[in-house]
Amino acid sequence: MTEPREKDAIIRIFRVHKRYPGKHALVDITLDISRNDILFINGPSGAGKTTLLKLLYLGEPVSDGQILVDGMNLSRIPKKRIPFLRRKFGIIFQDYKLIPTKSVFENIALVLEASGKKRRLIRKKVKSVLRTVGMEERIDSFPPSLSGGEQQRVAVARAVIGDPKIIIADEPTGNLDVESAGIILDLLTAFHSRGTTLLIATHDKDLVRKTGGRVIHLKEGRLIMDVTNPLRTEAVNPTKN
Repeated sequence: MTEPREKDAIIRIFRVHKRYPGKHALVDITLDISRNDILFINGPSGAGKTTLLKLLYLGEPVSDGQILVDGMNLSRIPKKRIPFLRRKFGIIFQDYKLIPTKSVFENIALVLEASGKKRRLIRKKVKSVLRTVGMEERIDSFPPSLSGGEQQRVAVARAVIGDPKIIIADEPTGNLDVESAGIILDLLTAFHSRGTTLLIATHDKDLVRKTGGRVIHLKEGRLIMDVTNPLRTEAVNPTKN
């Protein structure tokens, strides 16, 4: 059995199922994620990694079960409170999802504008976060002119600009060369060191080995393994392979 983590859990997942027409994407997932965890969600393509992440910020609703995020029960949140929930998250997508017709500055500033921040504060904060990710000189550039690694660094900046409690990274190094992937990983672990909970979905086992932290493994929508210590593997529902 997985060790209890409920005392300091920022995310609690209770017997969650996600079904699509003709397919079970997630089956009976129960999981606690502690504050300031680094949690890797590992598994092959189609295992349910992205689906699980989407459920956390109500990108998709659960079919059955419950999820609590920082004390908020997602099944009871009225629509007008969903933006408040999503401010707890910074989200980094594998394909960046930058707006090609907006500059680097504009792509990042959108997050602060949506939360009502003043223009002077927005410019100061965007410059600061771009300096942190090494992209300050490209502040007026547009995404199509950037390399994949540069676009992902901008995506990291956009994810952290609102000081989220939780960073979600969905295959953040999947489209990058080794050097660029290393830069992104260093940035993510640096933000984790400041107290942010970090959830990384990946099928890259080298990425997991380099970083350490806790690892869960999904297979065909089921949670089949939870590694809470590099020297010890804990099987979850071991009869369900």
